[in-house]
Amino acid sequence: MKILNKYILKSFLAPFLATLLIILFVLVMQALWLQFDKIAGKGISFVIIFKFLGYISLMMIPTALPIAILLSSIMAMGNMAENYELAAVKSAGISLKRFIKPLLILMIVMSGINLLFLNYIFPYASLKTQNLIYNMKMKEPALALVPGTFNTEIPGYSIKFDEKYGENENLLKNVLIYEIVDNRVNNKVITAKKGTIANKEGSRYMTLILEDGNYYEDIIKKRTSIKERKKVPFNKAKFDQYTVNIDISNIGNFNPDEEKFKTGRQMLSLKQINFYTDSLIDPYKNYIRNKARRIYLTLRANKLYQDTIPHNDLKPDILSNFDEENQMLVTDNAAELAKNNLDVINSYKEVAKGKQKIINSYHTEFHKRLAYSLACIVLFFIGAPIGSIIRKGGFGLPMILAIIIFVFYFFLNTLGDKMAQSNKISPVLGGWMATIILLPLGYLLMRRATRDKGIFNIDLFFQPVKDFFTKLFKLKKS
Repeated sequence: MKILNKYILKSFLAPFLATLLIILFVLVMQALWLQFDKIAGKGISFVIIFKFLGYISLMMIPTALPIAILLSSIMAMGNMAENYELAAVKSAGISLKRFIKPLLILMIVMSGINLLFLNYIFPYASLKTQNLIYNMKMKEPALALVPGTFNTEIPGYSIKFDEKYGENENLLKNVLIYEIVDNRVNNKVITAKKGTIANKEGSRYMTLILEDGNYYEDIIKKRTSIKERKKVPFNKAKFDQYTVNIDISNIGNFNPDEEKFKTGRQMLSLKQINFYTDSLIDPYKNYIRNKARRIYLTLRANKLYQDTIPHNDLKPDILSNFDEENQMLVTDNAAELAKNNLDVINSYKEVAKGKQKIINSYHTEFHKRLAYSLACIVLFFIGAPIGSIIRKGGFGLPMILAIIIFVFYFFLNTLGDKMAQSNKISPVLGGWMATIILLPLGYLLMRRATRDKGIFNIDLFFQPVKDFFTKLFKLKKS
């Protein structure tokens, strides 16, 4: 049995190492292509680029490992079935379950390694990758501006525009700039139909030349009350051309090891995710409690007391106690008050949804990592029986089947994540959805492979149809 165990491990590990390297290379190249615009043309050294590729590789290993296990298990078992080695093993009285026992032990070890990787190395690689991407993007802020969204990377400004075009992509269309001073948003707003980025190499300023626009500013003094802010002067001007010089001296200093973001859900270990999630729950509960109290006071529900003085002359219908003019006044006031409170409640609801979504995303990430570590075992239980059933080795059919199965697994994983974040299902179910669905499939395939049955029994579907038409033709002939 030792010779047989060594043989099956050797038959599995040879394609496994090859497929792992190939899949890892493809995933890293895909990630590099997605971030290519943040690297190209910024004078970043090859040392930094290779460091970036190293971090990306560490991030992709937990994804590449289950795919490699799935593909290599189909290939290994398919090769042995194609060469009638499985038939020889079964004829010697060794069952398929006993035959793949060494591989199952190997999968348990790989699942443990994957869990440790996801808990320690993956968060570190994610932390370094995300911060390095941000630092590379900010090396040339003009190139980092993205159309269709508010760009807040430049301190003191929030810049939005519809389109970036031109030979050097320095021309902007429909520009909107918010200048943020002392964390007071929208004190100064600039809009323009066209804009041009005209920064010189080595300059500490990024110059925006704006055309055909408007300038708005609330002139607010420091330490003013809310009442005084309502009375401050307002400055408005229309311009044909206006130049904005933005100081980017602190941005262009490229430090690849600077860590600006540290609390992203992929940057934390399992223990840190638990701690960080707990730190988010209390503020969320306080927010709900405070807003509920505010609505309660706004509606003056605390002033509703039972009237102890009898009013026998009052009618049960409240509006009937007023004349026609006052009825209109009461109705309008009630409708306006209800509309205002409904708008306030909807705004509170959207903020509460956003806070809940963040909490759910961290909860889901915790369970996704646990489930992803078990993906090695689950996908092996699918790949091994499929290989023995199809009796086909090599890269052709096994590769197609592996891609289809993993895409289905990835789809379920993403679906569970999105549904959990939107609070449609629990974060636990969202994290484990793919595993819960595919585990019974693996059990079914393993059972059919053990009994030497195909994936589908086609005769089960077509035999009744065939029998029906046979009887029908017999009746016509008679």
